[in-house]
Amino acid sequence: MSKKVADAFANGKAFIPFITCGDPSLEVTEQLVYACEEAGADLIELGIPFSDPTAEGPVIQAANMRALAGGVTTDKIFAMVEQIRQKTDIPMVFMTYANVVFSYGKGTEDFIGRAAEIGMNGLILPDVPFEEKEEFDSVCRQYGLDLISLIAPTSHERIKMIAKEANGFVYCVSSLGVTGTRTEITTDIGAMVRLVKEAKDVPCAVGFGIATPEQAKNMASQSDGAIVGSAIVKLCAAYGTECVPKVKEYVKAMKDAVREA
Repeated sequence: MSKKVADAFANGKAFIPFITCGDPSLEVTEQLVYACEEAGADLIELGIPFSDPTAEGPVIQAANMRALAGGVTTDKIFAMVEQIRQKTDIPMVFMTYANVVFSYGKGTEDFIGRAAEIGMNGLILPDVPFEEKEEFDSVCRQYGLDLISLIAPTSHERIKMIAKEANGFVYCVSSLGVTGTRTEITTDIGAMVRLVKEAKDVPCAVGFGIATPEQAKNMASQSDGAIVGSAIVKLCAAYGTECVPKVKEYVKAMKDAVREA
């Protein structure tokens, strides 16, 4: 039995790396998961590539294109996860888009049922608004997966409404716009987190724009954890098949910073 999403937050502040599956290859992605866990990651987001990833900035968009050009498919990613689950029970969630879920097999239930069967713990769909989440959430609940809710800096009156129904953790989007590293993050994360906690006792992790240990420590000090994607994907792009030790070193530095928060 694999762990639950919430277990990622059981030992203090969580560090959550994001990896685009299949960039540079699925073999490397599998090694990255083990390396991230060894470096102290508490939960891992696995991105299933999509041809039109609307929430992503140029770094992750390019990774999606490279992975798709390399022949990555959802089924190949599922097979990789089965391999990973023979070696580790670290909490893992898929991050992808509604279209990927709809177009798998006969649709949503086929995708979510298979994700649960191979040992995934949750699902993040950044293009599904709160008002449309029920068709995914009901199936996720049926199969024991957490559908992770996102809240944006603009969501003030919506934050409590979204938080009341949140599962696993709440993904606090630190900056408006798409993913990517930022020189500074000006959003009042503390206020967002307080609104969530008033509505429900659920962990909050902050993502979008975090690249340095200082930023990670700052965001984690105001929440329950930090999520990093683009900075890791940049290392994969720069070092290709040699990226695993570079990513491991980076994740360790980020986790050390989060621990100090």
